[in-house]
Amino acid sequence: MEKIAEDRAGTGAGEGPAIAVAISLDAVVIAEPRSAGALVVRQATGRESVVARIFRAATAISSSGRAAIGREEAFGHIFLFVPVALGVGAVIWFALPLTLPIAAPMLLLAVSTVFAVLSRFGRPAAYRTWSALALCAAGMLLADAEVRRLQTVILDTPVTTQVTGRVLRREAGAGGDWRYLVRVEATAEPAIRRAPEEVVLMTRARHEPFALGERLHGRARLSPPSGPALPGLDDFSFASYFGGIGAVGYFLGAPTRAEGAPATGARAWWEAAEQTLLVVRDDITQRIRRTVPGDAGGFAAAILTGDRRSMSAATTEALRLSGLAHITAISGLHMALAAGIFFVGLRKLLSLSPAIAQSWPIKKIAAMAALAATFLYLMISGSQVSAIRAFLMTAIMLVAVLFDRPAISLRNLALAAIVIVAVWPSQVLGASFQMSFAATAGLIAGYDGWRRGAARQSRYAPDFPGRKILSFLWNFAAGTFVTSLIGGLATAIFAVAHFHRLAPYGLVANLAAMPIISVVVMPAALAAMLLMPFGLDTPFLILAGEGLEIVIVIATTVASWSEGTSFGRFGDWFLPLASTGLLLLTLLHTRLRWIGAAVLAAVIGLAILLPAEDTADLIVSEDGRLAGLPAVDGRTIATNRSKPADFLFSQWQHALARPDHLGPLRSADDPVTEVRATGTDRFSAGQIRTVRETMRRQFEAAIPGRFRCTGKSWCIARLEKGWRVATVEDQALLGVACDVADLVITPRRPPFGVCRSGARMIDAEALRRMGATEFYLGNYDDRDIRQRTAFTTLDRPWQRHRLYDWRTGSFADEQPAKRAPMAQVSDSGG
Repeated sequence: MEKIAEDRAGTGAGEGPAIAVAISLDAVVIAEPRSAGALVVRQATGRESVVARIFRAATAISSSGRAAIGREEAFGHIFLFVPVALGVGAVIWFALPLTLPIAAPMLLLAVSTVFAVLSRFGRPAAYRTWSALALCAAGMLLADAEVRRLQTVILDTPVTTQVTGRVLRREAGAGGDWRYLVRVEATAEPAIRRAPEEVVLMTRARHEPFALGERLHGRARLSPPSGPALPGLDDFSFASYFGGIGAVGYFLGAPTRAEGAPATGARAWWEAAEQTLLVVRDDITQRIRRTVPGDAGGFAAAILTGDRRSMSAATTEALRLSGLAHITAISGLHMALAAGIFFVGLRKLLSLSPAIAQSWPIKKIAAMAALAATFLYLMISGSQVSAIRAFLMTAIMLVAVLFDRPAISLRNLALAAIVIVAVWPSQVLGASFQMSFAATAGLIAGYDGWRRGAARQSRYAPDFPGRKILSFLWNFAAGTFVTSLIGGLATAIFAVAHFHRLAPYGLVANLAAMPIISVVVMPAALAAMLLMPFGLDTPFLILAGEGLEIVIVIATTVASWSEGTSFGRFGDWFLPLASTGLLLLTLLHTRLRWIGAAVLAAVIGLAILLPAEDTADLIVSEDGRLAGLPAVDGRTIATNRSKPADFLFSQWQHALARPDHLGPLRSADDPVTEVRATGTDRFSAGQIRTVRETMRRQFEAAIPGRFRCTGKSWCIARLEKGWRVATVEDQALLGVACDVADLVITPRRPPFGVCRSGARMIDAEALRRMGATEFYLGNYDDRDIRQRTAFTTLDRPWQRHRLYDWRTGSFADEQPAKRAPMAQVSDSGG
């Protein structure tokens, strides 16, 4: 199109609108300005062309979008995205395979801040973009600062040693076992060169429980915190690093009390104060357990002091399957109920005196008292990060009451999120943080819509006797339903992304249990805590216990209806896109929020319609002791263990959406037992030939897709594609396995590096560097093996312990092979 004329151009006073005339190949087109600077393009004949209609629609959408963003700014909702940008920066920093030099985020922060200042009074879009980049860079720096502040030492390899340390915390199990958080003072036989500072140790041996602050001594088996159970799943060593836990393990026998003074010397005053507080917390926990026996007592201890190990495994699983496990974690629910009950109760009590009500600001007095009460609740609960997060949110709301500001608002939620991200940026990657803030944001946004709708309906509601009572009952029932529904929907995407399953009847369980928690359990528990110093807490603890017994019955009943729905793993795109949609839907106020709804709908649709990712033919745990063959039936995983460790195997089941387990067959032909019975570690040439022939016969007779085990020495499996897999526990038999198998898996460190036969060796050292590994086995004749590993590099601080060599006291420079999820190909050489 070529412009040929302009008539009455100009924008001065008294001038008419400028009309541009142009000639195209199709028609004469006239463009004239409309309101808000928009242009309407129409054909000279009076009919709009397709291009003109598209142009006019795009212009209208752009103008409407700018106006909506302006209204969001007027509402103050742009501020709500400050913690989002900080969190995105932290997530990027933690997700990188390599640790960035600190100069990189500092340079990004400086440059983006300068451009944000320069564009402050220019184009709004540029200002918002540069501000978001500056906040992302600040989030990266906060993540880097948290790592530098902690410097947690993680044990490099499993070891059995003598441990001497001081008990920092203790938790009693339902079966009489105890779990201790121990600050390590010394190790011996052998002495660990790079010893962790704090470890978690369990003991099932009968002993007199150690008090907090006591020193203990005993022989223990220590192991590094485990990595992902499968590539792409949560890395538990990450959480342990930022929790200060350097190793986990158990005592071999009962520990004893250590003599002498602590090796760490005198404690600072804040450590002594913390120890005193922990002793008080422990005393409260034990009093609750003595007053309320059984699982109800363990449940009460969980919601009051944060001790969640006192319940039996059956009850814990029932709560998880029914969708009520969130009640056991001290979070926003408990803090809000405690603060609300104390605030409303004290305000009603003060209002009984007209003199006090008229002379004093009883609302603010009640808010200050509720703030003090929730702070004490935080201290007693053990100051877990989830409890601190809930306290910050509650405290901001109560402080808002003191300044006559709205107590429940998304701005208060954003302030709490900013504090959490600033102090503990690693929490952004945790399911607890994500689910807690998603539920709170959803409930606040839902409450805002509910309040506006209720205000409109109240204008036309008829007045009649008993209306207030019916209105209260209706609001309570509807509020419980809506709260459970919104909370369940807001947290569903994170439950699927992190745990790969949902409780299908969670809404029913929450509708039945939450009124009991809100009306009976929490008020009685709060009264018990207030009266405990006077010895008058027993009736209220018993009442809370009775309420929790009902909740347990509800959980058990609902859990019996279904074992939960497993969804398997989604792609890396699922959680970021779903989170973006949820944030837009809950944080925005104008019609822009429906963009979030569209994004959520698109993500859910893609998750349903896109084909599931290919399932590996062979999966191996990071310690090499468990191997699995996912069956083609889509429901079963065959393993080399009759009873695989539930913590690990349950993650396999949910991540692969295969609920059934197929254990190994047992072979009666065991040529190794007689040799080992003689106490020798060496096999004669004849015995080696016998073992080799036995393995070959077992491979020929093997049922495809299922393991067959011979004692504790080895297991073999033959796949449909012809591949032969052997898992070997006895190190002396590794050479034999290399002769007859294509893949040899062992939890040992073999004396030789590779199989001379060309078989692929997957040993302890390789798995230590790679983590849990999935193998995709292609055509047998082409020897096509693809693998997907849990770790791509080991450069991050919570992974560096995997490169440490205790023999030399240094870190190895060698890095594992780069991860190529579906394209890494190796030759047949082991």
